Amino acid sequence: MTVPDDFLTLDKINGLGKEEFVRTLGGIFEHSPWVAEGAYAYIPFQSVEQLHGVMLETARSAERSRIEELLRSHPDLATRLQVTPLSAAEQQGAGLDQLTPAEFERLTGLNAAYTEKFHFPFILAVRGKNKDDIIKAIGERVNRSLAEEWEQALYEIGKITSFRLRDLITEEK
Repeated sequence: MTVPDDFLTLDKINGLGKEEFVRTLGGIFEHSPWVAEGAYAYIPFQSVEQLHGVMLETARSAERSRIEELLRSHPDLATRLQVTPLSAAEQQGAGLDQLTPAEFERLTGLNAAYTEKFHFPFILAVRGKNKDDIIKAIGERVNRSLAEEWEQALYEIGKITSFRLRDLITEEK
């Protein structure tokens, strides 16, 4: 299969200068271009999976305050506030733009309780989930410990960013 010239391939990613690499991949981790900047040192990548692994390790090995910034940069699910285009598309795909007033109120309340307890928003890879799955998940996770949720949030970020990279880059030549 031949990939159109305007499609992003792994070879094109590996050929980018640092500034263009960060500009191209800086939004994969929500409002955190520093992740792409740190991953650039490991270019060239043999696969999208390797690129994702390096980006994830860059995020996970950062100072705790930087990781907290990453966690806090994620929007509340079903918020009426401005979110990035990637987040908006992901939430819309899960039906979060079609909540009933009662569902919106419940999710807003759970989001507030979660954020008050953990000091970062509820993070969930919503692809493949529906609004009921999401409301159930936050209802369960709000009762966990901070350590459990810290790890779960980073795990979910890993899933979100893997989806985003695989949607953006092909390994085909």
